[in-house]
Amino acid sequence: MRNISKSRRLSPAIPLLLLAIAACSPAPPEPAPAPQPTKPVAMAPPATEPVQPKGDWIDWPITPGEWVYRKDSRGSLALFGEAGRDAVFIIRCDQSDRQLFLSRSGSVGDQAKMVLRASAGLQTYSAANSGGTPNYAAISVAPRDIMMDRIAYSRGRFAVETTGLLSLAIPAWPEFSRVVEDCRN
Repeated sequence: MRNISKSRRLSPAIPLLLLAIAACSPAPPEPAPAPQPTKPVAMAPPATEPVQPKGDWIDWPITPGEWVYRKDSRGSLALFGEAGRDAVFIIRCDQSDRQLFLSRSGSVGDQAKMVLRASAGLQTYSAANSGGTPNYAAISVAPRDIMMDRIAYSRGRFAVETTGLLSLAIPAWPEFSRVVEDCRN
């Protein structure tokens, strides 16, 4: 047993040799810093002014929004626009006067005109401010005005062009026709 224990003994030079080798090797790299959580940055949409559509009205992009039909004490109305915002276009039937009012957001000056365009033709009307808040430019038409039928049967859309305001391309959905029919009955 004595022989075995002598062979297990290390020479005193070996630990010094291992220490010298360890001193020559490069230090282990520092661990990378833990990533910091990123905070979302709110990006504002680019500040662009709305641009008047160009070209043939049938090729204009559809104004964003949806139709909503309602009844109230005066009659019925259909509002078009984006949810949570004021309507950009309204058709109202005033039952007591048997009159349709078509309004679009914005205000106009004196002698303003509103042009309604549909697949089967167009018609120009004198427009005036409605006097409410928010501002709307409005026209008044008889329920049997031919333009109401043209809009009802227009191919997918109709256009509203108003002096001094951006033109609108609005989808011709049944809500519009429903208000017209309410006023005719």
